[in-house]
Amino acid sequence: MKRNVLITGASRGLGEAIAREFWKTGAHVLLTARGLGALEALRNELGERVSLFAADLSAIGAPEQIAAWAFETVPYVDVLVNNAAITGPIGKFWLNDQAAWEETMRVNLLSPAALMRAVIPRMTRGGAIINLSGGGAVAPRANFSAYAAAKTALVRLSENIAVEAAEMGVRVNCIAPGVMNTELLRDVVRADAGDVGEEFAKVERLIADGKTMDPSIPARLCVYLASDAARGITGRLISAQWDPWARLHEFAGELQRSDVYTLRRIVPKDRDKDWETT
Repeated sequence: MKRNVLITGASRGLGEAIAREFWKTGAHVLLTARGLGALEALRNELGERVSLFAADLSAIGAPEQIAAWAFETVPYVDVLVNNAAITGPIGKFWLNDQAAWEETMRVNLLSPAALMRAVIPRMTRGGAIINLSGGGAVAPRANFSAYAAAKTALVRLSENIAVEAAEMGVRVNCIAPGVMNTELLRDVVRADAGDVGEEFAKVERLIADGKTMDPSIPARLCVYLASDAARGITGRLISAQWDPWARLHEFAGELQRSDVYTLRRIVPKDRDKDWETT
């Protein structure tokens, strides 16, 4: 069965890598981005099984327009990859531009949520949703409050939807792709070092040492999570860099009975502390 895969932010960086990896599997890739130029160049290179649509996910109604186009193009969407994201304002939260802060929440959280809302009811033959997270979802990321808050919320939303959509055969997972030398990372480099804080030096070192993540690795993780092998994996946040994701299907039963790779509150006993009082 040829799968139809809808990918946002597919014109460059990780989104382009994800498009290429799914295309290699024989899938029909439905690619969206703000502009068509780079998408058209990619389609010219790949050839068949590529459809394009221009949409700006910061605009109200854009997710619904994307979904409508997708279902006019193909009868089913088997895989949705919410990849598009913006860094948003950098610096102390109380100094951030409010409009830019809210735009970041829309692009990184509200628009992916709207796309899931539009697509899930029509995943009548099952399906997979993959949301790109990381970037502050598991630990504070000072000076990137809008980005980190949106990505953290996206993980918890994905965990909730994974439970709600399980009876439909729809699985929902998140990926922490690692630090990649993409436009998002270059946004950090271009920002004022004082606004970025300690992360500025960290990013510069990674780039200088050539230690950024190859986008093809998280792209292959996306393909894996959409595969039949991973059909028992849902409601998880998986690191492309650190987790043994290529073998996770071997532990699917254990995963389903545990809170591994999920957000949770750490309590004293998790750190071998006894703070209980009588």
